[in-house]
Amino acid sequence: MDLQSLCVIFQGALSPNPIERKAAEESLNQFQYAPQHLVRVLQIIIDGNCDIAVRQVASIHFKNFVAKNWAPHDPGEQSKILPGDKEVIRQNILKFVTQVPQLLRSQLGECLKTIIHADYPEQWPNLLNWVKHNLQDQQVYGALFVLRIISRKYEFKSDEERIPVHHIVEETFPHLLYIFKQLVEISNPSVEVADLIKLICKTFWSSIYLEIPKQLCDSNLFNSWMVLFLNILERPVPVEGQPIDPEMRKSWGWWEVKKWTVHILNRLFTRFGDLKLQNPDNKAFAQMFQKNYAGKILECHLNLLNVVRVGGYLPDRVINLILQYLSNSISKSNMYSQLQPRLDIVLFEIIFPLMCFNDNDQILWDEDPTEYVRKGYDIIEDLYSPRTAAMDFVSELVRKRGKENLHKFISFIVQIFTRYDEAAVEYKPYRQKDGALLAIGALCDKLKQTEPYKSELERMLVQHVFPEFSSSVGHLRAKAAWVAGQYAHINFSDPNNFRRALHCVVAGMRDPELPVRVDSVFALRSYVEACKDLDEIRPILPQLLDEFFKLMNEVENEDLVFTLETIVDKFGEEMSPYALGLCQNLAAAFWKCMSTAEANDEGDDPGALAAVGCLRAISTILESISRLPHLFVHIEPTLLPIMRRMLTTDGQEVFEEVLEIVSYMTFFSPTISLEMWSLWPLMMEALADWAIDFFPNILVPLDNYISRSTAHFLTCKKPDYQQSLWNMISSVVADNNLEDGDIEPAPKLIQVVFQNCKGQVDHWVEPYLRITIERLRRTEKPYLKCLLVVVVADALYYNPSLALNILQKLNVATEVFNLWFQMLQQTKKSGARSNFKREQDKKVCCLGLTSLIPLPADQLPGEALERVFKSTLDLLVAYKDQVAESAKEEDEEEGDDDDDMENFQTDDDDGDDSDKEMGDDAEDGDEADSLKLQKLAARAKAFRTTESDDEDSDDDFSDDEELQSPIDDIDPFVFFVDTIKVLQASDPLRFQNLTQTLDFHYQALANGVAQHAEQRKTDIEKEKLAKAAEATVVAA
Repeated sequence: MDLQSLCVIFQGALSPNPIERKAAEESLNQFQYAPQHLVRVLQIIIDGNCDIAVRQVASIHFKNFVAKNWAPHDPGEQSKILPGDKEVIRQNILKFVTQVPQLLRSQLGECLKTIIHADYPEQWPNLLNWVKHNLQDQQVYGALFVLRIISRKYEFKSDEERIPVHHIVEETFPHLLYIFKQLVEISNPSVEVADLIKLICKTFWSSIYLEIPKQLCDSNLFNSWMVLFLNILERPVPVEGQPIDPEMRKSWGWWEVKKWTVHILNRLFTRFGDLKLQNPDNKAFAQMFQKNYAGKILECHLNLLNVVRVGGYLPDRVINLILQYLSNSISKSNMYSQLQPRLDIVLFEIIFPLMCFNDNDQILWDEDPTEYVRKGYDIIEDLYSPRTAAMDFVSELVRKRGKENLHKFISFIVQIFTRYDEAAVEYKPYRQKDGALLAIGALCDKLKQTEPYKSELERMLVQHVFPEFSSSVGHLRAKAAWVAGQYAHINFSDPNNFRRALHCVVAGMRDPELPVRVDSVFALRSYVEACKDLDEIRPILPQLLDEFFKLMNEVENEDLVFTLETIVDKFGEEMSPYALGLCQNLAAAFWKCMSTAEANDEGDDPGALAAVGCLRAISTILESISRLPHLFVHIEPTLLPIMRRMLTTDGQEVFEEVLEIVSYMTFFSPTISLEMWSLWPLMMEALADWAIDFFPNILVPLDNYISRSTAHFLTCKKPDYQQSLWNMISSVVADNNLEDGDIEPAPKLIQVVFQNCKGQVDHWVEPYLRITIERLRRTEKPYLKCLLVVVVADALYYNPSLALNILQKLNVATEVFNLWFQMLQQTKKSGARSNFKREQDKKVCCLGLTSLIPLPADQLPGEALERVFKSTLDLLVAYKDQVAESAKEEDEEEGDDDDDMENFQTDDDDGDDSDKEMGDDAEDGDEADSLKLQKLAARAKAFRTTESDDEDSDDDFSDDEELQSPIDDIDPFVFFVDTIKVLQASDPLRFQNLTQTLDFHYQALANGVAQHAEQRKTDIEKEKLAKAAEATVVAA
């Protein structure tokens, strides 16, 4: 297509007529892969005679096409752009990227980034030479622009991947330093000079981010750079040309240069200038930096902060970075000594005012309270906030230098409280009181541990915090709720004070001001956790929930959902009357959050976080009603649309949370409905396409489907679930690209089929055994080897004659049994078994081997029978010991838990209270009574493995006894003894030959196992009687 025709198509893409726009898009799609297409698009972008709107559309198309097609995403895939076209693009884009208007430059810059990341240095070896040449020529901006992109490619690379950085530094930094010097020496520099310096700074930043290039370790060369950075840090920013608009002002070129300079100096100090953090290789550099530069930088930073003290302007990010530097200086004696003479000025005239409510806060509070709330709870905002950095400085100061500073700072805060109390209403320093409350809340951990403050906290709350719940000033009401929440877990000597705080926080949820309502909900979580008498909350529970959902309709905030989870957790089954309504409201909130997240492409969108919180809260509700299965039937229609949509690629961000909900719905519902079965294909498609990392999570609901709805799994043919499962498992197990750890759930699923479908899936035994043996031969990870051998054991337990015939038919019987017995005998240095560490695996091995014993001699010769018999005895003894050890540990843990609970009840404030803040003392015990819930939680835990499974721990997978399975009721000792009795009755001679070959050791083991089997029979009968009696009581 010629240039003119292509211009017409881009013009059509701008048409207000949707039909014309669609036709233009279809034409572009039709011709986009044609030779020379990309070259012609670039020609349009750089053509100054072409309409700027057309050039902009062309630049966006160019950027998107390059991003999608320049480098193939899959290995072996052919690029859709011809090599010749790529070469033309590479030759021309460098020349024009800096010549086009800024509107187009940003698009071409993104393209250049994509191309450099894909092609440099292999396909573009002369790129660095082009940069070097142009750094010495008139194309300095273009060369710096490209060099910045090259250095960014290696910013986060380490070790061998970082080697090109040394070459880049060697080739270009001498020229950069020369240009930097010249630019710094310009008098009355323009903002264009700032743009060049910023590119140099960003290149330097990327080059030193993870390690100092060896060239810069030369003290003279490094000093040349530091002289320039300190010059930039010290010199005032030009007044002329500064934008008036605050947003434009902070991103103005010279303030950007100041920010990047502070950024670099902070990085050098915190990562490379700290002697405690450095390895021996970098110790000399750290010593040099501390001696020659750290103090100078601190002095410059203090001078810069003085601008804020006298009412001047510094961008928020610059203040934040400077305060980070100061915080990191506190722990270093020489730096603290330098800071000390000016510390009072810094603390009381700079830091504290930054903690106070200000004009910008008030404007946001009045004009956009939703945004005020978002900023207050946004972690990303904290990274840039001067207020957060000020709080961090105070916290670090009292933590590291508390003896000389804590009393001084608290005295200052008390003076503010006193001045506030004594002032007339119209003269009260409301904003200073806000800052003082923020300081008290920020220092809660320190104050809760330190006398005399620890003893005075309740009085402080009553005297200075509680009155602000009824303040006429909204931000003080909000701050009172927040501070009260920080201290909810202290020991209140007067229970009425706790009650008063709780009721004030609850009342705050109905405050006319949105930020007050949100801070009240946040504080409520702490009071619910700390509340020992739920009757304080029980009567107002319905109103509380109503206020929650009104608030969730107004603002998307995951902290709201956290509080709701805490309430549900605390009240357990008492939430059952509200369960359906809660799930309906949370589902509605989820859809609203998702639509917000989809409209906002940024990854840190609060809507996305709140959506995850909604799903987590739904899971908590389902846990709380786990013993009320009839409720699940009513809740299912509300949750089905979420599960259906979010089990597709649309739900990748919430996939784990959705799978947890599917797990609960398939485990606790009375039956699994056909609508729930419709989710099976979605999980299979996801697993085949993109969700292999979630295989352990998907395993849980698949197990539930097979074990709880076995008949449907076996009989349904449209879809054919058995075939579907085989397709997935065989594909995963045979995939050479998957690591051993990735496929661990596959053999577990085969076990689920064999154990739940005994006698009904004979036709699947051979194919499953075949792929199991094939994978076993190339498996390296011991844990996966164990799982695959356990599949063989399960097949033998399923049908020993059939399974053994198949192994012999495949010519692998000898190979498999030799490996199995070898693995059974392997031990660690400690003497512990190396393999089959889970109780469940030992048990299945026992059942599988025991199942072989009655087979006739033509299938299992006498020598093999003896080997099987002895191995089973050894394994039964190991199993018995492990079960006894687990029971002992469980008893000890329960005893420890009781002690811990007593400690929590008697002393909330000893030591580090971070655990109490997380609500560990809030357990109600309801959920612990639910065996089903324990089993489901254990099932999820048991399906997760760790890297240390193989070598480091004997305790891995000790929770397997919690898994629910048809073999739970089979006692391996009783099964073994009963099987031996069958052999004795059916073939007395074979039995006699077996027992006569046993030495004294194995005869003793056999007698011990027989005695233990009799004891187990007695115990099992007692357990049955106890369960029957319990059921009678429940029924009554």
